[in-house]
Amino acid sequence: MAAVPPLCDFGWKAPHFTLPATDGRSYSLEQMKGRNGTLVAFICNHCPYVKAVIGRLARDASELSLIGVNTVAINANDAAQYPEDGFDEMKSFAAAHRLPFPYLHDETQVVARAYGAVCTPDFFGFNGHLELQYRGRLDASRKDAEAGARRDLYEAMKQVAETGQGPAEQTASIGCSIKWRAA
Repeated sequence: MAAVPPLCDFGWKAPHFTLPATDGRSYSLEQMKGRNGTLVAFICNHCPYVKAVIGRLARDASELSLIGVNTVAINANDAAQYPEDGFDEMKSFAAAHRLPFPYLHDETQVVARAYGAVCTPDFFGFNGHLELQYRGRLDASRKDAEAGARRDLYEAMKQVAETGQGPAEQTASIGCSIKWRAA
C-alpha cells in the first residue's frame, strides 16, 4: 500500500541514533553528519519504489558527498513479517547495489518513530546544523527513471549545502508504508 509522508517541518532537529550497519560497524548521527548537510533515507529491500530508485539514490549520494553532504540509509521494517528486509538480506542488498553510504538496521523501530518516517523511501535532508530543510521525493520520475526528470533531492540538498536552507516548494515522496511491528 502506498503512503505519502508530510512535507518539511523546517528547522526540526534530527533525533540522535546509533545503529548497526551492514558493514559490521555501528554509526551514530554525529559520525554521519556532513560538513554541509546530512541526508537520512528510510529505505528497505523489498519495496518496489525503493528498488526502482536505489541506483539513482546511490548516484545522488555519491555526487552529494563531493559537496559535503553525507548520506545514511535506515531500514526499520519488521523482518519477522517481511523476511526479505532482514539484516542478512540488507547486507546482500547493499553489496548488490554498491551502496556508497552506510545501510543501518533499526530493528526496534525507535529511530523510525523518532523521525516520523512513514514510507520507503522517505528522505530527511538536514543542513550542517542538523535542522530539517528537505522532506520530499527523489526526483520527478515515477518508478522508472525518465530522461531529463528534475532531480528534486539532489537539487534541494545542493541548495542546502550552499545556503543552509531548503527549497520552499517540495513534493512529497511516495512509497510503501513502513512495516511496523504489532504492538
